[in-house]
Order: sequence, then structure tokens, then C-alpha cells
Amino acid sequence: MYNPFSLEGKRILITGASSGIGRQCAIDCSKIGATVILLARNEEGLKETLAEMESSERHCYFSVDLSITGNLEQLVKDIVNRKGTIDGVINCAGISSVTPLTLVTEDLFSKYCNVNIFSAINLTKEVVKRGHFSKKGCSIIFISSIMGCVGEKGKTLYSATKGALISASRSLAYELAIKQIRVNVVSPGAIMTPINMEQPYMKDPDLRTILEKKHLLGLGKTTDISQTCIFLLSDASRWITGQNIIVDGGYTVI
Repeated sequence: MYNPFSLEGKRILITGASSGIGRQCAIDCSKIGATVILLARNEEGLKETLAEMESSERHCYFSVDLSITGNLEQLVKDIVNRKGTIDGVINCAGISSVTPLTLVTEDLFSKYCNVNIFSAINLTKEVVKRGHFSKKGCSIIFISSIMGCVGEKGKTLYSATKGALISASRSLAYELAIKQIRVNVVSPGAIMTPINMEQPYMKDPDLRTILEKKHLLGLGKTTDISQTCIFLLSDASRWITGQNIIVDGGYTVI
């Protein structure tokens, strides 16, 4: 039966796949037919993700620090040699914190830029080289945040880097369309991941209540993001590029 949302036969590369949104994307992509290549620094986390995936023997993982740009050229070559050309990428790897401006340092700013911006752009640069992506094209997804669109106290570093991904994706979409490569962004609101659940804004009952009220449909689940990514990876979204898809339970409506 025809299913435009199927990922059957597609090879999907997912960064930050050892936990949270990246892990859920990997699990759900496997359930809908994709062969998934998992990337993250935490090898134990990658193994745990792989164990939860459907047909785990079909997939593979690489434990790698994506912020070390010298690794990326050979990494993508190894992936293509092992699994074939790439049909889609979900750039999930990233870091976040609440950091007042008075505590922002040059080293901290560089760290955020390296992890949240440069690693994603540089990996994409390697994927879109001739022979690395599918002849039918490729779908590139950046995971940004509503903090790239709106403001919040202590989020200057995070907002700056996530906003950069939104802006860069528009130009990338323009540049890569000739290769049938689509580039889009998914910007989540507050998602209930293991890491977020330990943050003060979720761990503290009073702060969590305030946060929940800002999201008209309540806090988000990792599946809310993974299912949006599946749509953008699938043929059902073949005419969508250069867009920022906000998935925030109504946060930005207020």
C-alpha cells in the first residue's frame, strides 16, 4: 500500500543519538523502515539506543566528537562505504544551559558555537559532497529551538547559536536545491527529556508549573519531535525546504 510517510529503504544519519530527542528519532525512524547511522560521543548511550531500535542488526553507530572537524571527512566516507549513500540527516547534537550574560566568557561562547553550529554545518558540508548523498537527493534537518525565535533570561548563548541554524538553513536550502537537497529546521519548545527533567525549570515544582502554563498544550514529548522529523525526511515533504517548523505546544502563540 502506498505510504508517502514511509522511510523504507532510506539511510538516515542522526547525531546526538545517545539520548533524548536524538535517541527517539533513531528509534522511530527504525520503526518506519529506515536504516539508521547513530552518532554521538557517549558509546554506552549509543549501545542503549541501538538496543531499543527495531531490527537492530540493520543499523550501526559511530562514537565520535563532531566538534573535532578533522574527523568528519573520513567519518562520512566510512559511513557511505559501510551503509551506502545518505538519504537524510537529523542534526540533534547540542548543548544548553541557563547562563546570565555576566557569566558568558569567550571560551564558553566558542564551545557553544562549536557544538551547536559548526559541528552541524561541517557535517552537512561532508554529507552533501558528490557520492555521499542519494541520487534522488537528501533531506537535511537541524534541530534548533524556540529560543532561536523568542527570548528568555539566561539564554543568550543558546539563543544565538540556535538562531544561527535557522538563518543558515535558509541560505543552505537555496544553495543546495540544485542538488535536490532540502534543508529544514525543527524548533521545539520544552521537551521532557532525561536531561531537561534535571534542570531547575522542570525539577522545581513551582518553576515547572510556570513553564507548563506557557505551553498551551502542555510540555512536549520526544515523539512530538521525532514524528515531525520523519515527515521532513519522507517523500511526503518533497516540496518543503528552507522552513523552520515550530513544534512548541503553543508557546509562541502567547
